[in-house]
Amino acid sequence: MFIEQGIRSENKFWKYLLGSGLIILMSFIGQLPLLVAVIWKTFATGEAYPTTNDGMMHFLDANLTLFLLLISFVFAFAGIYFVVKYLHNQTLLSVTTSRKKVDWSRIWFSFGLWAVFTIGSTLVYHFLNPELYILDFKPVPFAILFVIAVFLVPVQTSTEEYVFRGYLMQGFGNLAKNKWFPLLMTSLIFGGMHFFNPEVSKIGNIIFVYYIGTGLFLGIVTLMDEGMELALGFHAANNLIGALLLTSDWSAFQTHSVFKDVSEPQAGYDIIMPVVLVYPLLLFIFSRKYNWSDWKEKLTGNIHLDN
Repeated sequence: MFIEQGIRSENKFWKYLLGSGLIILMSFIGQLPLLVAVIWKTFATGEAYPTTNDGMMHFLDANLTLFLLLISFVFAFAGIYFVVKYLHNQTLLSVTTSRKKVDWSRIWFSFGLWAVFTIGSTLVYHFLNPELYILDFKPVPFAILFVIAVFLVPVQTSTEEYVFRGYLMQGFGNLAKNKWFPLLMTSLIFGGMHFFNPEVSKIGNIIFVYYIGTGLFLGIVTLMDEGMELALGFHAANNLIGALLLTSDWSAFQTHSVFKDVSEPQAGYDIIMPVVLVYPLLLFIFSRKYNWSDWKEKLTGNIHLDN
C-alpha cells in the first residue's frame, strides 16, 4: 500500500519538518541564479531593481526568466532525493508508487488525457471568443521555449508531486495514522503554496477553490491508485501544455506561447468547472480503467505504524 510505505516507527514527524526545511533550503539555493541575473542587469543597464513579482517576471527575457525559475526545482528535487534516502532511509520508489517499478503507461495515459482536454478546450474557447486571444507565435522564441519546457517543466511538476503527494502524504500519515488527514492537509498546503501567484491578486481568493480542489483531486488519485503515476502525468500535462499554448500578462509563467490571453481576469466558470465537473469525470475514467474500489477505506481508513 502506497501511504503505508512511509509509515515506520523511526520516521518521527520531526524528521519530516527537518526534511521539508532542507528541501526549501535547496529551492532557495536554486533561486540564486535568477537573483544574480537580475542584479547583473541592474548594474549593466542602470535599470531599477524590480520590487514586485510582476516586475520581476518582466525584467528579463521571458525564456531566460522561465529557465532560471525552473532551475530552482532541479535543486529542490535533489533535496527530495537526499532527504528521502539519507534522512528516512527510503528509496525514491517508495514515495512514488506501491508497484515494483514506476508504471510509465499510467503516466503517459494521464498526460495524454489531460493534454488532449487542455488543447481541445483552449481551441474551442478561442473559437467562441476570438477577441480574447491573440496569436502570438514567434518561431525562434517558441522553439527555445519548447526545449526549456519539455526538459524542465516535468521536473517542476514532479518536484511538487513528490513533495505533496509523496513525501508529505506519508509524513502526515505517520502523524495522524489515518488517510483523510494527509489528504486534507496536503491539499490545503498545496493550495496555500500558490498564495503569491499573480492570479490571486488579479482574480481574488475564489481561485483557491481551484488550487485546493486540484490538490484534493491529485491526492485522491494518488491514494486510490496506490501511487503517484497518474498525478505525475496530469500535473506535467497541465503545466507543460499551458506554458506552450497560452500565456497572459498576469499569469505565473510568462512565456513565448502560441496564444496570449488579453482578457481582463475574472472569477468565472473556468475556476469552478474543473473542480465540480471535470475532475469528477476524470476520477470516473481513471476508476473504470484501473478498477478502483473500496473508496472509503482508501481515502479515510486508518493506518498503523510497524512495530
